[in-house]
Amino acid sequence: MAKFNKKSGGALPQISTASLPDIVFMLLFFFMVVTVMRQNTLMIENKLPTANQLEKLEKKDLVIYIYAGKPSQRYQAQFGTEARIQLNDKFADVKDIQAFILSERETKREELIPYLTTALKVDSETNMGLISDIKQELRKIDALKINYTTREGEVSKNF
Repeated sequence: MAKFNKKSGGALPQISTASLPDIVFMLLFFFMVVTVMRQNTLMIENKLPTANQLEKLEKKDLVIYIYAGKPSQRYQAQFGTEARIQLNDKFADVKDIQAFILSERETKREELIPYLTTALKVDSETNMGLISDIKQELRKIDALKINYTTREGEVSKNF
């Protein structure tokens, strides 16, 4: 006769991990698809002014961004508290704007160049003299389509 052994302790069977790699790759693929990469790291304080008549830009890939404002707390020890210009991920001078715009134009197809728009993301506390200097540099290279980026809200009448 055969001898039967009783189960000792009533332990649960092990969980199958055969589908675990499928789940991990599915999650990885999901996060790769839905993640948006940040274009630029802001090195300036950028509290945008408010406006009540806004128009949204349709094609974001045809926009070149120029940021202006005083450096954020992290960079004030190195760059001071005066308003600065940021092009991509570095501080720049007004004279660097022409080279920046021309290099951005080179990355676009020839037929898209007339449709490029320069968007100024300027802090509400920035001096108008800096904005005027930026506009003068843009005129020199015939970048005449300028957009002022704002946020929606009531315009304050403090003149």
